[in-house]
Amino acid sequence: MDYAAKALEMHEKWQGKIRVETPCPLENKDDLSIAYTPGVAAPCLEIAKDKELSYTYTRRGNLVAVVTDGTAVLGLGDIGPEAGMPVMEGKCALFKAFAGVDAFPLCIRSKDVDEITRTVELLAGSFGGINLEDIAAPRCFEIEKKLKERLDIPVFHDDQHGTAVVTVSAMINALRLTGKKLEEVSAVVNGAGAAGTACTRLLMALGLKNVVVCDKIGALYQGMEGVTPAQAELAAVTNPQKKKGTLADVIQGADVFMGFSAPGCLTKDMVRSMAKDPIVFACANPTPEIFPEEALEAGARVVGSGRSDYPNQINNVLAFPGIFRGALDVRAREINDEMKVAAARALADLIAPEDLREDNIIPSAFNKAVAPAVAAAVAQAARETGVARC
Repeated sequence: MDYAAKALEMHEKWQGKIRVETPCPLENKDDLSIAYTPGVAAPCLEIAKDKELSYTYTRRGNLVAVVTDGTAVLGLGDIGPEAGMPVMEGKCALFKAFAGVDAFPLCIRSKDVDEITRTVELLAGSFGGINLEDIAAPRCFEIEKKLKERLDIPVFHDDQHGTAVVTVSAMINALRLTGKKLEEVSAVVNGAGAAGTACTRLLMALGLKNVVVCDKIGALYQGMEGVTPAQAELAAVTNPQKKKGTLADVIQGADVFMGFSAPGCLTKDMVRSMAKDPIVFACANPTPEIFPEEALEAGARVVGSGRSDYPNQINNVLAFPGIFRGALDVRAREINDEMKVAAARALADLIAPEDLREDNIIPSAFNKAVAPAVAAAVAQAARETGVARC
């Protein structure tokens, strides 16, 4: 199928992938008086006395804002907020289809961190959570940090944390399969953007100690010149041996490669230089750092990618619907590392030991057990860490 042509045809037919629907009858005067004036004054007055009741008397508790500035849309780059709208609508449709979460796109005509932050802050009273989407680094880091400081509802940048949760889940099972331990392996992450940074930090929270992060300027190390503030922060907590050089230099002897970077940057020779039974996650999309068949030919034991036409797809839809479902169900104030780790473990555990294979380390996006399992784990972690309000 020519997906581009079919997508244009269907998007013109749909004229949007989300709709507003109402559960309340509006057939007569009494219906109108209950749903609107004068009856609507009663819940308004209750909420005025206690804002938490907005979760009881409105849809707020099941409503997520999907926020973008259109600067890093699906590998298309900076195409603007209006051009990013089809993707944001698609994200909202996935929220609804996979976890029953209502979501609404907010495409903001600004690239200013403070303007975007203030816009979302002013609108936050209408939502139970904020999903940041397709915002270029390092602006995405700054916006997320500021919003988490100012809001008492979950703020989640899916390009960072959704990717990290699914990657960590796949890594848990890849390590089970190879018999390696996270705290003992040597890992290389290529790409110090949103996904690479979040994945590195979440794996470190889980126990990874020896990890080197590479970017266009080479391996990041503490004290390196010419780096951004975000890169400097990452360099300060990674690369304990202060390795220098290119990806080809630092990947030698590594157990794990994770790429969130550029097409074709990992070669067969680089894979051959890795340790025995290497794990390769090449997640650049649509063209990965190395194609799975090439990585396998070069000796990789387990391979994952961002593509749906290969096994072991690192697909964010495995994470964000269930994570928000769980967070909303307990009215969480935030989505913390413990909740992300719980989500990753829940995903990994959906692959039974007897079903674990090199080409089956992560569930399908269409496995109906995924969102409920992730939601339950996230809700429990929220309660255990004290960020749940119910």
